[in-house]
Amino acid sequence: MLPSVFLLPCPLVDGVSGFYLAYTMDAPRFKKRKHKIMSRQAPTATSMRVSELSQSGKTPIELRPTKAELATIAQEIKITDLRKLVFTGSLSPHGKSDWELNGHLGATVVQPCVVTLVPVTTRIEVDVLRRFIREYDDPDDPEVQMPEDDTTEVLGAWIDPVAVMTEALTLALPEYPRAADAALSATQFAEPGVTPMTDEDARPFAGLAALKDALEKKPKD
Repeated sequence: MLPSVFLLPCPLVDGVSGFYLAYTMDAPRFKKRKHKIMSRQAPTATSMRVSELSQSGKTPIELRPTKAELATIAQEIKITDLRKLVFTGSLSPHGKSDWELNGHLGATVVQPCVVTLVPVTTRIEVDVLRRFIREYDDPDDPEVQMPEDDTTEVLGAWIDPVAVMTEALTLALPEYPRAADAALSATQFAEPGVTPMTDEDARPFAGLAALKDALEKKPKD
């Protein structure tokens, strides 16, 4: 009796040496991989493909984030609140292969006071310029001198205006927001048992130092 494996309903093929089983298993199917460079998938939902931008005119940009989006941006850039944000402008070809983004950003931000931690509201109005250069020198290369123009970026296959807006807002934030009535107090440090020196105490020594410098510079007879 033949083993059970040969009792499966498989077709037979008449060959030179007799009949043999014909395997009807489908050939394996391989999914075609997409090359990263050729992929048309945007890195972010707001990215614009450079090859699809107008080559003869300006591509308008107008961003007005929703309340939920404002909260997300505020959390990302580490501020208390972002009450309003509008970014308008346009993308246009620059030279043979480069692109230029001209825009204006208006925002109302809330940050903690550096002295009292009370909320400080600031209105921001700034112009934004970014040039996306195809032939861009890598600033991380030690042999390449850093460009003085910090508005230039490397041009890739995509341009994300939301990323430009967020970066411009971050750069425009006040570094040390202070409330109108906040005053910095003088902090004094000294070893235990020693009276700390104040600014008033230090003034006579400053006068003596100035006198010493004047005497040293006085020509000798």
